[in-house]
Amino acid sequence: MVTFLVVTSGAAWLITSPLRFSGLGLRTPGAGVILVAMMLAPTLGTLAVVGVLRRRPGTLRFTGVTSERGVRSWLPWAVLAWLGPIVLVGLSLVLGAAVGVFHADLVSFSAFREVLGGRSAIPVQTLVLIQIAEVLVVGWINVIPALAEEWGWRGWLLPALLPLGRWPAILLVGVVWGLWHAPIVLLGYNFPLEPAPLRVLLMVGFCVATGSLLGWLRLRSDSVWPCAIGHGFVNAAAGLPIVLAAAGHPIDNATTGLLGWTGWVVMALALGVAALVPRQTVLTGR
Repeated sequence: MVTFLVVTSGAAWLITSPLRFSGLGLRTPGAGVILVAMMLAPTLGTLAVVGVLRRRPGTLRFTGVTSERGVRSWLPWAVLAWLGPIVLVGLSLVLGAAVGVFHADLVSFSAFREVLGGRSAIPVQTLVLIQIAEVLVVGWINVIPALAEEWGWRGWLLPALLPLGRWPAILLVGVVWGLWHAPIVLLGYNFPLEPAPLRVLLMVGFCVATGSLLGWLRLRSDSVWPCAIGHGFVNAAAGLPIVLAAAGHPIDNATTGLLGWTGWVVMALALGVAALVPRQTVLTGR
C-alpha cells in the first residue's frame, strides 16, 4: 500500500513539475500533454506493486482487467457508465438553476455564442446539439487515459482496501484520489476562483462523490472497464455548463456541474437509487 501511494503520488508531482518550474502554471506550453501524462501515475503505482513486489498469477483478474464471466457480464454497466454522466450533468444544472447558482439560456445559448465569437455560419442551436453529440462519441477517446487512472484507483487500490469494508474502502479511495490531484489543483485546475487550500478540499469532495459511483460500478460489474468509461465521460461532459449557460453569469465550478456541490447532491441521490439495485457483488477482498 505504501509503495503504491508513494509511487503514484511521487509520479504525479514529478510529471507536473514543469508546470511549476515554468512560472506559467497551467498556461505552460504543452500543459495539456502534461495533464494527460499525469493520468499514467496510478498505472505506475500498480505496476510497482503487482509487477515488481508481488508477482503472482491472476493479477489482471484481481484488478478487473479481465472478468471471470466475460465481457458480456459488464456490458450493461458500461452502457450506464457511458450515458450516465451526461444525465447527471443535466440534472446538476437543473438543480443549479433552481437554487440560483446556474443561469441557463436554452433559447439563444448566449454564453456559448460569446465563446464562438459570432464566427460560425451554422446556427448556434445546431452547434449545441453537435457539442452534446460529440460528448457521447468523442468522449470515448477520454476512456484511454481514464483507464490508466482507474487501473490504479478502482482496479488495484479498491480491492486492496476491501478488508476495511466496502463503503470505507470506496470512500477512502475517493479521498486519496482527490488529494492526488493536488499538484494541478493548487495551480488553479478545475477551481481557479477559489483560494488554494479550498481547491484541494473541493477536489476531494468531487472525487469522493464521483468515486463512490465508480466504486459501486466496480463492485457490481466486477470489472474496471465501466469505471474507465464512466471516468472518461465525466471528463468529456465537464464543459457542458458553458454550452447551456447565459452570458454575463460566470460559471463557478465550486457550485455548478458535477465539480460543484450541486453535482455532489445529484450524485449522492443517484447513489441512493443505485443502492436499490439488487446486490450481485462478486468482488471480494484478498
